[in-house]
Order: sequence, then C-alpha cells, then structure tokens
Amino acid sequence: MVTDQQVRGLLKLMQTETTQAVAAAKSGMDEKTARKYSKAGWLPGERKKERTWQTRSDPFVGFWDELRDNLVTNPGFEAKTLFDDLQRRFPGQLSDGQLRTLQRRVKCWRALEGPSQEIFFPQLHHPGELAQSDYTHMGELGITIAKQPFDHLVYHFVLTYSNWETGSICFSESFESLSDGLQAAIWELGGVPHSHQTDRLTAAVQKSLHPASAIRHCSTTMALSVAKHRQQAPMKTVLSIIVPVWGMLIGVIALIMGKLDDLVKSKFAAPVHASTSSARTDFQ
Repeated sequence: MVTDQQVRGLLKLMQTETTQAVAAAKSGMDEKTARKYSKAGWLPGERKKERTWQTRSDPFVGFWDELRDNLVTNPGFEAKTLFDDLQRRFPGQLSDGQLRTLQRRVKCWRALEGPSQEIFFPQLHHPGELAQSDYTHMGELGITIAKQPFDHLVYHFVLTYSNWETGSICFSESFESLSDGLQAAIWELGGVPHSHQTDRLTAAVQKSLHPASAIRHCSTTMALSVAKHRQQAPMKTVLSIIVPVWGMLIGVIALIMGKLDDLVKSKFAAPVHASTSSARTDFQ
C-alpha cells in the first residue's frame, strides 16, 4: 500500500530525476502507480474514507441499558468497574480483551449524554506584576457606633501572586476613595506593582461624581450669575461673577492636578521591597 510519505517523495524526486521511472523506483512504487498519483494531485490518506460500520457484533448490546442506568445514577463509575461486575455476574460471556470496547462506549456516553463539564480559564500570575482592588458593601453586617448604624464600604487591595491584602474604610465608590485607598495600600505594601486592575466604579456610571461634571457645573453657575446680575452696575456684576467662578476653577484645577500627581506616582514609582514576607514574595 502506498503511503503519503512515498507520494511526497515521488513528487519531489520528479523535479530532479530525468525520468519518471527513476523517481518511482527511488520512491518504492511501480511506475504505473507513480503516474497515477502524479496526475491525481491528492495523497492516499486524503481519499481514505472513515469507517462507520462494525467489523464484529457488539458484545454489550444486551447489557448497555443496564450500564447506562448505572452511569446516569453514578456518573463517576469507571468502565473497568462496570466490566468486572459484568464478568462476575455473567461468567464466560465476556473476555478480558473486550474491556477496551466498553471503555470507548462509556467515553462516548460521557461526551454526548453525561453531566456537563466544568469550564475554567487558567490564569498565570507573576511576582510584582498585578494588583487588583474592589469595594465591599458592609451594610449587611449591621455594624453600629453609639447605637447608630455605620453605613460604609471597605476598599480591598490584593496582590494576585502572593495574595497579600489590605483594606481601608470608605463611604462611596468614587475616584477620591479609589485614590486614597490605593495610595494607603501602596504605602503599607512598600512597593508598586507593574499594573493595577479595579472593578467599574460607581463614579464611572453616575456622572455627578465625575470630575468633568464639576466643569459643567462651573459653566452653568457662570451663566446663571451673568443672567442674575445683568441689570446691576458693571463693576459689581464683574466682581460677583469672577469671585465665585475663580474659586470653583481653583478647586477643579486642584482636583485634576491631584489626580495627575497620584497617577504619575503610581505609574513611575520604582518598586521597593515590601515589609511583609508575603508581599516580599510578590516582588522577588
């Protein structure tokens, strides 16, 4: 029987040998066969049909309903256990060589009718590479101070490699609480991971907490001030507009510069060794 490797060798030799007979002889096939494959343009393995018929009768036809019920009741049964049970109850009807047939049947049943398999995506973590943080609402714990409910959140910071963790109390999922919690965690850690991931903040959804809303509020206040003092004296109008607007602009600029400063520190600060043993493992 001619193999795919022989045909590939034939086609290569036909580019260098003078005659097809020489190429066929070196490939180990008859010249007529070589002529057939050189004209066909396909390999023997590509024309091979998958066998869908049975070459012998199925020895488990009379037992399969019972075996399937056992698998449904306990999907953890191994084919070897079921086979040994059949041999013990029906001596002489099944030979040891038929175990492989039952194993294939059980494997096919698990793939088509068996319980769903758990799907997971493995993650590889490396020291000092990634930190993650999120917020936990603590209202369900019913914490009280002086018999008054203490409604708060906990900012949770963790290193994904060593599981070193810390936390701080906050009262909203805002950019300010994220900045304060992350800064406190990094100070306690004594090092800066390469990347940081956090969940979607409430501030990203509620535009009232976004710094851009402060700028829009400033513009709205300016327009209202102009409309309110339009009929007043020019100098008084100018002063009444400039003073509050200037104060708001300074606040907005300070807010933006503070966030830029925290961003630069967290992005370019050089990692140092942490004080705790678990964090030190993360920065090796």
